[in-house]
Amino acid sequence: MPMATSTARASRLTAEAVDADRRAAEIVDRMTALDHADPRRAVWRQQAIEAWLPMARRLARRYANRGETSDDLQQTASVGLIKAIDGFDPARGSDFVSYAIPTVLGELKRHFRDRAWTMRIPRRLQELRLAISAARHVLEHCLQRPATVADLAAHLEVGEEAILEALESGHAYRPSSLHMPVDAEQNLELGDTLGVQDPGFAMTDFAVSLPPAMNCLPERERRIVILRFFGGQTQKQIAEQVGISQMQISRLLTAALAKLRAELDGPPRPR
Repeated sequence: MPMATSTARASRLTAEAVDADRRAAEIVDRMTALDHADPRRAVWRQQAIEAWLPMARRLARRYANRGETSDDLQQTASVGLIKAIDGFDPARGSDFVSYAIPTVLGELKRHFRDRAWTMRIPRRLQELRLAISAARHVLEHCLQRPATVADLAAHLEVGEEAILEALESGHAYRPSSLHMPVDAEQNLELGDTLGVQDPGFAMTDFAVSLPPAMNCLPERERRIVILRFFGGQTQKQIAEQVGISQMQISRLLTAALAKLRAELDGPPRPR
């Protein structure tokens, strides 16, 4: 009895779904029968969108668990449904469902192609990666083994380098977090294994330019600058070595630094 009850319930739900689709198709037919300038068309359009929303949501669920939220997927599918309703022309000979399903699925695929990547990847690589995914299933079914890069390249009629480039671009879809653990025992995260900017690089130009610029200073000023900034001595210590007052040392340092700054900046170079 439980099995019979379940079968009867499934049959009833199927019949209700078929009836709902029939009514939804009739709404689209009534809308398209009206002229675009007819104010009644907007009312039927709204009813058509509401009637076919369940179908759009079912299509959105196909792409669940791929890193996008359910709300985003349903919203994207709804946009595709609206495009299908607005673009449907019964004069072309196809029914609405045959036109709407590819339109909604195309909108969902474009969403993943254009917006779901963390980093911006050229569209050709995104499209090639999708083509590789589809080709891999076909080839593995035919070859009864995993498809190689050469197999994929021959099937898609592209170079092997293009296949490798597209496969590598897949890492940009969801880059690894810098906080991802890489060594639980040492409590090491991915960010800890990456290099940091060496402050010495920023001083390279300065280290190369400064020695020639020092030649613009008189010998006493050059000595004071060297003792202060390379010897790490205080103005008082320098004054004792040079034999002048600390106030004079301060003035000489200020003058020397102004000369060095002017020498390092130099006159503007002609373009």
